[in-house]
Amino acid sequence: MSFTRSILCFCISIIIFSNCEDTHSKKNKQSSKKNKDTITVSETKEIHNDASSESKTNAEDKISDDEPFKLTNKNLREFMIAYGKENPETLVKIKTSYGDIHIKLYKETPIHRANFIYLVKQKYFDETFFYRVAKGFVIQGGNSDRQETANKRFQIGEYTIPQEPVKGLKHVRGAVALSKQWVDNPSNRSTPYEFFIVIAKKGAAHLDGEHTIFGKVVKGMNIADKISNVPVDGSEWPKENIFITAEVIE
Repeated sequence: MSFTRSILCFCISIIIFSNCEDTHSKKNKQSSKKNKDTITVSETKEIHNDASSESKTNAEDKISDDEPFKLTNKNLREFMIAYGKENPETLVKIKTSYGDIHIKLYKETPIHRANFIYLVKQKYFDETFFYRVAKGFVIQGGNSDRQETANKRFQIGEYTIPQEPVKGLKHVRGAVALSKQWVDNPSNRSTPYEFFIVIAKKGAAHLDGEHTIFGKVVKGMNIADKISNVPVDGSEWPKENIFITAEVIE
């Protein structure tokens, strides 16, 4: 094979790889590894799509003609503005077997704040994981490969959140933001369910402008550091599940 042809094949492989969405779970790990400097939606997305379809079929067999309320991109803003006024809390505790992490939410990002409070009160985060540990970069939580998580997402709704950039907020150590889908997302919208905490001592400035920072760790950063040092597999998935439960403090 000629040198030119080798280079061409290599470039095509890179393009194909960069446009494929990684999927994995504790039960089905992939050998490919994401760029450690990006924050994407969970690689269990394909699992959840399949599980959500099953949940939808089961739910449709049980519910009456009156459809239960679900969040969508159309009703999101109106609902979250109203919900935020009725639920003004700004402090959430994330519990893990390693200890507790306290997150202060910013009022300057009202839809993201209301969404996080809503998910906590809906018990969504309970029994999800810190499913990604990117050493020296971030820890990422709010998903799992369990059926319960897929069921809960189906009940709450399928939606994304418009960015709420706040001047001066940077991805410094301890910053909390939502992940996003990097493919087919021209509006740069956040995914509602999966959040990450910046662990890097010098922060992650290359993420500024890419994600909405809606909170910061105010207590328990040492716990986040402990989680960031757990053994992981080749896809940055912790070898032992790090379960989460969450509650609103004030």
